[in-house]
Amino acid sequence: MSVRISCLISGFALIALTAVTSTSYSADEPYTEPKVEEADLQHWSFQPILSSDIPKGAEHPVDAFLLKRMRKETEVTGFAPNADAATLLRRLTFALTGLPPTARQGTDFATLGFKAFVDQLLESPHYGERQAQHWLDLARFAETDGFEHDKTRSESWRFRDWVVDAYNRDIPYDQFLSLQIAGDELAPGDEREKAATGFLFAGPDMPDINLEAERRHSILNEITGTVGSAFLGMTMACCQCHDHKTDPISHADFFEMRAFFENLKIPEKNKSLPHLVSEKGPRQPDSFLYARGDFRSPGMKLQPAFLPLANPGELKPSPAPGSHTSGYRTELANWLVSPGNPLTARVIVNRLWMQAFGTPLVATPSDFGKTGASPSHPELLDWLAAEFVKEGWSIKSFYRLLLTSQTWKQSSRQLEGDDQWSIRLLNDPKNTCLTRFPRRRLSGEEIRDAMLLLTGSLNTKTGGPGVRPPLPAEITVTLLKNQWPVTEDKSEHSRRSIYLFVRRNLRFPIFEVFDRPDGNASCARRHLSTTAPQSLILLNSDFSRRMAKQIADEIDSESSKGIQFAWTRILGHPPMEQELKLAEQFLKENPDGGLSSLCLALFNSNEFVWLD
Repeated sequence: MSVRISCLISGFALIALTAVTSTSYSADEPYTEPKVEEADLQHWSFQPILSSDIPKGAEHPVDAFLLKRMRKETEVTGFAPNADAATLLRRLTFALTGLPPTARQGTDFATLGFKAFVDQLLESPHYGERQAQHWLDLARFAETDGFEHDKTRSESWRFRDWVVDAYNRDIPYDQFLSLQIAGDELAPGDEREKAATGFLFAGPDMPDINLEAERRHSILNEITGTVGSAFLGMTMACCQCHDHKTDPISHADFFEMRAFFENLKIPEKNKSLPHLVSEKGPRQPDSFLYARGDFRSPGMKLQPAFLPLANPGELKPSPAPGSHTSGYRTELANWLVSPGNPLTARVIVNRLWMQAFGTPLVATPSDFGKTGASPSHPELLDWLAAEFVKEGWSIKSFYRLLLTSQTWKQSSRQLEGDDQWSIRLLNDPKNTCLTRFPRRRLSGEEIRDAMLLLTGSLNTKTGGPGVRPPLPAEITVTLLKNQWPVTEDKSEHSRRSIYLFVRRNLRFPIFEVFDRPDGNASCARRHLSTTAPQSLILLNSDFSRRMAKQIADEIDSESSKGIQFAWTRILGHPPMEQELKLAEQFLKENPDGGLSSLCLALFNSNEFVWLD
């Protein structure tokens, strides 16, 4: 059996890495847990959340905090001017729905006003589809096991559908978190909410492994590490083998956290993980400290315990066992969202800020430890965390707060009248102080969905098993039998990207080249690459060419009117005079297929692929 080794030290890689640390020990040796010193807890993220007074100087609290630092560190005296209406409209619809604006939305934006239009988008069913993709990356969601055989998990899509629905219902984040940890305990009679527990079993697995004890050990370790990084922003996975090298998390802390999941049922050999978790019964089994992380070396017995660095009140779990469960996961969920926990609220507001602005306040969203980045605006981060909890953990309300700020409405490029643009670039070259809006590239899912919507091809059906559209011939010839059986109903092929089948060992081509994670580990922030295959797939793929032709076929004339139609449909505004002249000349020189080529060129333009 080959062992997968990754820098994230996840899953089955653990055994290969266990013999190299000075703090490891063997099962027949006593383990001395390092004492957590007061100095260890002075790190900013371990401190209580303190809501500072809002600085003076701006009506909106977010603007006030940012303006204070901007003026102090960059000599910039104010925000960049607002982006134009067309830019703001496109920025809003992509941020909240992952789709370009329609003509109807353009009218609504002009008549309703900014705040009312934001509310309209938040109530769109497309809102949940867009936001869910962020969480599915974090949850390492896929519909297959991964590893060599990569078998299909027939019901795993139900977790994806629950996430979409939860965002649309605006389930408060404390409940959103708790249901994913213990939905079967918190809502035992509610099949919809129990689907949330799919989070725990969403990771990769090797069902055919010979030793069931090894498989169980790896699954529970992977769950524990993911819960630590996703909800607490702490890199705990290394502690399954040894004490953390920099943060006050011990080898014992890891397995005391893992003990909350010790009672989970793991399927028998050759059966994939189910879409729901269940426990063996109300009795909590023994938990152990595994020497060097080796499943064959159980050491001293341990009890479930909360992570000391985020447990200032020294709370202890006191579960109420049910008829089928121990109740320990409910205790863990309650602690994660407890008032004294300094990490949970900070971590989620940083993730939401990143989704709204494209760049986080803490550049390492799943690492709030000592080797992670410090917050660019610590007072703002804490104020946002406190406000988020105060407002009932509502994600929709949080988006309203961020998107209605002057900071979010700023232009990303120089506009007439902005006499401080050169100072913005010179004194804030990385835009750390947000002296202008950060541009961002669309994801592969957004690009594909945008093309489908603009051509009128998008099938807006929601939910259900993952769809498999046809793959390019150069890929299908390399596949094993039944690795990608194409969905028979062709109308399903144009569903939104979030509903496409997610295979760990085979990502959909446009998603792969545009940096979609493979689902083998939790992904807090996608890489952003610029590569030749991105241009090649947008220019040469059958999908891109078909989308371009569909728009060209709607145009009656190859005159300037037809060019303006294509330009406005794809980019959201008519061409400038020089662009119009160049396009007219191109069509004159290419009478056959010129319009289709022009539409394809617009799909390949930076203006289409990037958001200002």
